[in-house]
Amino acid sequence: MIKIKKIEIGTGRPKICVPVVESRKKEILEQAELAKESGADIVEWRADFFEQVQKIESVLEVLSELHCILEDMPLLFTFRTAKEGGKRNILWEQYETLLRRVAESGAVDLVDLEIFRGYDERLHQKKDWRVTDVCNRRILDLMEGLKKRVVIIGSYHDFEKTPPNEEILRRLLFMDRMGADIPKIAVMPREREDVLRLMEATCLAERLIMEKPLITMSMGALGAVSRVSGEAFGSSVTFGCLQKASAPGQIEAGRLLEVIKILHGEEERK
Repeated sequence: MIKIKKIEIGTGRPKICVPVVESRKKEILEQAELAKESGADIVEWRADFFEQVQKIESVLEVLSELHCILEDMPLLFTFRTAKEGGKRNILWEQYETLLRRVAESGAVDLVDLEIFRGYDERLHQKKDWRVTDVCNRRILDLMEGLKKRVVIIGSYHDFEKTPPNEEILRRLLFMDRMGADIPKIAVMPREREDVLRLMEATCLAERLIMEKPLITMSMGALGAVSRVSGEAFGSSVTFGCLQKASAPGQIEAGRLLEVIKILHGEEERK
């Protein structure tokens, strides 16, 4: 369990995170206001959509205002790279500097870190996932620096397919060994069995990584069931949307909350 402000990730019902994916500051702040009224627990700012993201001072300015608007609502900062389904590419040096400056600002509570940036594909093909061999030292150094100030969601996204169970589990365990506070994986199903396999791998990972919350999801319409029932298999956070989705299959936050409350019996108790 991880406590961030007034919420506890890893206990109770799954927490709902809503992404803000606007390109301009005015609309970003307007979406933050909507997020406060949506019933969500966490707001994610997808900075890769921001038209001025290459200007760090502009990013910090927006973060400062988001922090004021959201008050006690946790804020997750994410720059999703194009390789993992994001809006744009970014050089490693820019990515590292951006995340460090954001964490140092004190305006965010969680930071998304793409754990597999720079790992050796040849070792992956050999199924050799030893931290010392696979990981570029810069990821470990960045992780160590960020963890002093924020909670780290270590992430991996596959928008093309659902890897075999063995690989899903291996990636989650690797993120854990790397030091991520919350390992996260999102994959794309091609058939119904892919959704079942993602849930099965999540269930096993939860048993092996007992001290940390996990976030897993199957994307697209086929995987939408994982966004409402993921908790039953070990996922602690689900992503809903406001007016625009950041990934295929996201459900509107208000409707998502209604379904989760029903599954938890909260509607019946009223």
